[in-house]
Amino acid sequence: MSLTGISANRLELLQIADAVAREKSIEKEIVIEAIEEAIQKAARSRYGAEHDIRVHIDTKTGETIINRIVTVVPDGFGADAVAADPNDPDSVATGDVFNDYAMRHLSDALVTDKEAVVGKQYSEVLPPFEFGRVQTQMARQVVTGKVREAERERQYEEFKDRVGEIVNGVVKRVEYGNVVVDLGRGEGIARRDQSIPRENFNIGDRIRCYIYDVRREAKGPQIMLSRAHGGFMAKLFAQEVPEVYDGVIEIRAVARDPGSRAKMAVVSNDSSIDPVGACVGMRGSRVQAVVAELQGEKIDIIQWSPDEATFIVNALAPAEVTKVVMDEEDERVEVVVPDEQLSLAIGRRGQNVRLASQLTGWQIDIMTESQESERRQRVFAETTTLFQEALDVDEVIAQLLATEGFTAVEDVAYVEPHEIASIEGFDEDTAEELQARAREFLDKITAEFDAKRTELGVEDAVLEIEGVTLPIAVALGEGDVKTVEDLAGLVPDDLRGWFEPKDGERVRQPGILDSFNMSPDDAEALIMRARVVMGWIEAPPEPEYEEVEEEAAPEEDFVADIAEPEAGDVALAEAEGEARDA
Repeated sequence: MSLTGISANRLELLQIADAVAREKSIEKEIVIEAIEEAIQKAARSRYGAEHDIRVHIDTKTGETIINRIVTVVPDGFGADAVAADPNDPDSVATGDVFNDYAMRHLSDALVTDKEAVVGKQYSEVLPPFEFGRVQTQMARQVVTGKVREAERERQYEEFKDRVGEIVNGVVKRVEYGNVVVDLGRGEGIARRDQSIPRENFNIGDRIRCYIYDVRREAKGPQIMLSRAHGGFMAKLFAQEVPEVYDGVIEIRAVARDPGSRAKMAVVSNDSSIDPVGACVGMRGSRVQAVVAELQGEKIDIIQWSPDEATFIVNALAPAEVTKVVMDEEDERVEVVVPDEQLSLAIGRRGQNVRLASQLTGWQIDIMTESQESERRQRVFAETTTLFQEALDVDEVIAQLLATEGFTAVEDVAYVEPHEIASIEGFDEDTAEELQARAREFLDKITAEFDAKRTELGVEDAVLEIEGVTLPIAVALGEGDVKTVEDLAGLVPDDLRGWFEPKDGERVRQPGILDSFNMSPDDAEALIMRARVVMGWIEAPPEPEYEEVEEEAAPEEDFVADIAEPEAGDVALAEAEGEARDA
């Protein structure tokens, strides 16, 4: 676009602005403002940069008016200012500098204008001028920059609300695997990691992509496209399946291994409609249309369920599941499958279980029935041995406790007595004796740990920190952490372990509390509590809870029955005899 003839033809100026606005799909007023700024900059170059020059273009007639503005300022304005030294490039102006060309003191203005006040402006129309080569080039740069900036803003505003949509475009160029797509009123990019493997495009090819992000950046809006995103497959099904488009069937989750295999969980809001069958279509017509767009990607459509265990079983299809054990705290699930179904459940290179894990959000561990049986027997034997040694009982009693679900001595020591007494062959005396022996064993272990802690020189104050048990205190002492200050000076990796490069490989270095399998959050919280005790940081505010007054329970008298020393031994012997007879 040339501005050489601006002063010669007013209508040509408006025609140029209108043409640029249509070509770039921006408002005509924005182009007019850009031309005004360009002429203003050229005028300052012509008349002097110290002048306050403003340009206005009449949008109806195309007439260009160049004004020099002089503003009235208070008397004494700029008296304390220090102007920059033109001979010193490092000098900086300080304060409000008075400009003789663009300002006039109030007292001077009142000489010629009795109605002058601070802030009043006087305008002087400057004569038009012909653009020289330098002014033309400068004006062209200003207009081009402003128009490009307006075009970028228009693109961002247009596409920012289209995240999650499928768009059609034409491949503009391919750069190192990244595909630049012409979207008509914008330009998007599908990076290599967002493309389907082994899928090649040539310049001019039509392409369908999913907008997953629109970013405002200095070089212009970045419209991020994808063909590997899970949302792309979900939107394709919305186009092929009317029930999905209408919201009768919901796609709850999608997990993809782009170009290879995918899993999609669906649920129907209408009990009369089968969501899986509706998505598959008559003889697979609907799902095949999506598969064709995804370059033959195999799609498993499964029924979503609000019950997590059922959902996980469905997600592992086509493998059959015989048992599910869930750990909700760590969001891990242990799945047991028949021995012949193991390879099917895991899938090629772990693909099936990996996609099922992504779909459900749970970490899935798979084992066969024989492996699960062996592990159960091993745990049962270890628990039995533990009870025999800790409670000084024979194998029969220990096996009965393990069979009833007791896994640790603490379970026996602090459970309600009636839960032990309810075991077949046990009574209240047996339960009391077992609990007494369990507590005696725990007290002995505690005393041993405490003695070892003292021997290692670990201060009592370390034990007062929340989360520090005696075994942890002993482990800290063995790691030469003996004071609260020592603990406060650690980082989580010191407790949990870390990796170091060695001979080109990552070698794991054990942490002080490596054997406790402490999570990163727990390790950090432990260190932070020590720092609070040391006064290095402030304790976070505790959440406020509304106090609820409870009625006091009526006092009851409790009478402790003191049994004879041999009563417990007699009860255990009787229980063992009855167990053998049974």
